[in-house]
Amino acid sequence: MFTIFIFSVLSFFLGMILSIAAYKFQLKKDPAIEIINELLPQSQCAQCGYSGCYPYAEAIVSNSEKIDKCIPGGADLISQIAKVLNIEIPLDILLIKNKEIFNTTVLIDEKNCVGCAKCATFCPVDAIIGAPNFMHTVLQEFCTGCNICLSHCPTNCIQIKKRDL
Repeated sequence: MFTIFIFSVLSFFLGMILSIAAYKFQLKKDPAIEIINELLPQSQCAQCGYSGCYPYAEAIVSNSEKIDKCIPGGADLISQIAKVLNIEIPLDILLIKNKEIFNTTVLIDEKNCVGCAKCATFCPVDAIIGAPNFMHTVLQEFCTGCNICLSHCPTNCIQIKKRDL
């Protein structure tokens, strides 16, 4: 009984020491990273070369990464990030990115779709709809053209197509 009391008191005091240390030695996050992360589309499509939007935001602020790598964000996102970082972007880059964005989409060949739903599971923007064991379809207005679904389709029934502009 006495042992339990000693360990309880010891645990309480060690917990207090840990909470005080955590308060005193907080890691300060760069607010620019948080702001840029909020601006990013959070689709986690990895088209920028990073595993998600937060690592890309960290790279922009910490490693001076290019701000035009987010394809789903487009030219509007580039302008917003440039405003946050207080840098100037040449107009020709914005025009090129505006034409580049959403150039492609995917189309599911309904005859070959077996309804496995793997494509819908991996779509970062939920542009593929359909129930398991039934045919799936792509909502063109939501598809960012990241093509992640291509590698997960076992029947290769997903094709890349040029978006009708």
